[in-house]
Amino acid sequence: MRHRGIKVFPGGPREIIVVSLVFFVVLLLSRPVGADRRDRGLVERMQGVFVEVAERLKPSVVNINTTQKVQTSRRQIEPFFRGPFREFFGEEFFERFFKRPRNFERRSLGSGVIVDAKGYILTNNHVVEQADEIQVTLVDERSFRAKVIGTDPKTDLAVIQIEEATDLHPAALGDSSKMRTGDFVIAIGNPFGLSHTVTVGVVSATRRAGVGITAYEDFIQTDASINPGNSGGPLLNIDGEVIGINTAILASGQGIGFAIPINLAKEIMEQLIKEGQVVRGWLGVVIQPLTPELAPQFGVKPRGGVLIADLVEGGPAETAGLKTGDVLLTFAGKPVTDIRQLQQLVATVRPGKRVAVKIKRKEQTLTLDVTVGRMPTEETVAVAPKTLEQHGFAVQDLTPELRERFQVKEGGVLVSSVEPGSPAFRRGLRSGDVILEANRHPVQSRQGLLEILRTSKPDTDLLLLVRRGKNTHFLVVPSVKG
Repeated sequence: MRHRGIKVFPGGPREIIVVSLVFFVVLLLSRPVGADRRDRGLVERMQGVFVEVAERLKPSVVNINTTQKVQTSRRQIEPFFRGPFREFFGEEFFERFFKRPRNFERRSLGSGVIVDAKGYILTNNHVVEQADEIQVTLVDERSFRAKVIGTDPKTDLAVIQIEEATDLHPAALGDSSKMRTGDFVIAIGNPFGLSHTVTVGVVSATRRAGVGITAYEDFIQTDASINPGNSGGPLLNIDGEVIGINTAILASGQGIGFAIPINLAKEIMEQLIKEGQVVRGWLGVVIQPLTPELAPQFGVKPRGGVLIADLVEGGPAETAGLKTGDVLLTFAGKPVTDIRQLQQLVATVRPGKRVAVKIKRKEQTLTLDVTVGRMPTEETVAVAPKTLEQHGFAVQDLTPELRERFQVKEGGVLVSSVEPGSPAFRRGLRSGDVILEANRHPVQSRQGLLEILRTSKPDTDLLLLVRRGKNTHFLVVPSVKG
């Protein structure tokens, strides 16, 4: 027998089969006596671990059903009934169909985990967001109405409570910082309404960020099967401790799920139960990464800090003397390497605390003391004038070069950034989109878009006509209440 001209075995096929059989017989006879029993015992012990954890934790996992009352108006739907579609059905049909608002109920499913005998349940914000009614069903099929204690969209966490329930089984919370890539994990939830489904996998990665799911990302990635309905359910270690809250999957891949580390979830949960909201530190700066192109211009290495692109007037950073163009090198003694890391460092500082920041300003290296402020909540933002940042996106005017690149002959503004988890992000707006119209008015410039926003009626949603590639589509960004 030859392989690529090299002789690897003398003889024909018959001799090969005989020698192969002899080899396997010798291999089997050479195994120690009782090896099969030991191997089977090892598998049975591992199987027993998964079975025991699943049985013990099922009473701690709940099924969450939400109902949202929705009313569609003519203004919301009319943009989608234009052109040939409207001409085909006729104006009379159109007027009759939209004569009055139409009401319907939107239902959704999710999961949660009981964390306290008082009936507190930890879940995802997107599971209960905007719900008019929340129904919680336990493993013994008892069902209870739940109320929202607090939500935190920036991490996609929420705490709800069932007050009438007795004989609850709170889950033990573990330490997510101890999880390693390759560790076994177990997910329990209600995918597609299939109650208390158990899946097993491993930790695929830790500290995963840049996924675009939430504003603060530090996910545990896992290949344990997670599907719609698993959201809010627990990710467990082999000791049966909750080490994460399952929150999302990568739609374009298989076996790629993400869970919020329980250490982060515990901090958020404690604040939500105690105060009903999350209080975070705030610097009042607009920052951007130091790319390989930008870094040499400011005399630093890539990831050697973050660039301050703008400051909020009267904010903590401006009050402390920071300026646009400064490179922030360290915060509270810790080197700053990227935007995500700085955001998380600042967010964990209690408002009112003084923190030293080291900056590079042209040829100088300076250290300034900043009194960290309190991050504005939706309530405090709402009293300020409406801005694009409140909707969660920023735009810039189209230069001749950008017009050629995005194939836009006239009008329009370019979406330069969209904050993950923001209203605009949730409704589908993305960086690189070109906004052609806002509230049915042509957009010619950034200033023009701001003027449309400023003159819009209170509580008016922002209707955008967006071009992406060669296609255009409408999307509605929810109003900023005020």
